[in-house]
Amino acid sequence: MKNFTSVKDVQNINTLVEKALSLKENPFQTKLAEGKRIGLIFFNPSLRTRLSSQVAAQNLGAQAIVLDIGKDGWALEFEDGVVMNGDKAEHIKEAAAVMGRYFDVLGVRTFPELKSKEADYSEKLLNAFIKYAGVPIVSLESGTRHPLQSLADLITIKEQWTATRKPKVVLTWAPHVKALPQAVPNSFAEWMGKAEVDFSIANPEGYDLAEEFRQGISVFHNQEAALKGADFVYVKNWSSYDDYGQILSQDESWTFGSKQLKLTDNAKVMHCLPVRRGLVIKDEILDGPNAIHLEQAENRVYAAQAVFHELLMPQI
Repeated sequence: MKNFTSVKDVQNINTLVEKALSLKENPFQTKLAEGKRIGLIFFNPSLRTRLSSQVAAQNLGAQAIVLDIGKDGWALEFEDGVVMNGDKAEHIKEAAAVMGRYFDVLGVRTFPELKSKEADYSEKLLNAFIKYAGVPIVSLESGTRHPLQSLADLITIKEQWTATRKPKVVLTWAPHVKALPQAVPNSFAEWMGKAEVDFSIANPEGYDLAEEFRQGISVFHNQEAALKGADFVYVKNWSSYDDYGQILSQDESWTFGSKQLKLTDNAKVMHCLPVRRGLVIKDEILDGPNAIHLEQAENRVYAAQAVFHELLMPQI
């Protein structure tokens, strides 16, 4: 594995999941990456990604250093051939290349502006780091994907599922007060498409994900029909892809509560966090026995640890 930016970078997802579960049983491999440095570069706020990545690095014996570009770094220019006579003080060519000389692995967290589909889905910033840094790049979330979250989600499903048949997994849209990106649902759909699960998506009209992420996946515009018999339900909001970045509906009948849970096969309920209680998922679910959002958050550590392990192994 040269980089970790999507499921496409992973040769065998089952092997990676098993590695993460093995590290969870014995997390303190502090001699493995001793003397190695992992840079964690944030262009937007983070709680779980930042902390879990730092803990994961330390569990392996690596040093993790965090840089908040908005607070601690220079404003970066990404366009080639420009005369930098404006407010941008440093070009990504130098910034990424210098970071690559300081670190053995770089994690990069970006966030879409939700103004231009073409700009966000081009992944200009993430690709610039891949091009110029010269070291393995880990996506800590990008404009289109959140692969560390999706790996943690798959680890959690693997832990929770004990039956021999494939689990039925449903990703369902829920309302939100803000326009949120498609990165988490895109990524989850992409990983579930490679996993040994029966997967489908439920969302209102106008909220279909990009074709590349839902190809071959059943998409329901009726939540009740999708939830019948589900073993795992992933609840998440996202803004429209077709009417890019727009909120087309705030239909609170899609809020996940006891009514929806009764349609399932006593499903485990998932969310990536942070979650708007009462709006996305009701308290009765989040505080009840079916919620596994905290287990997902815990597994963010071992997802990152498995990825760092894979990327550092050739250097050890």
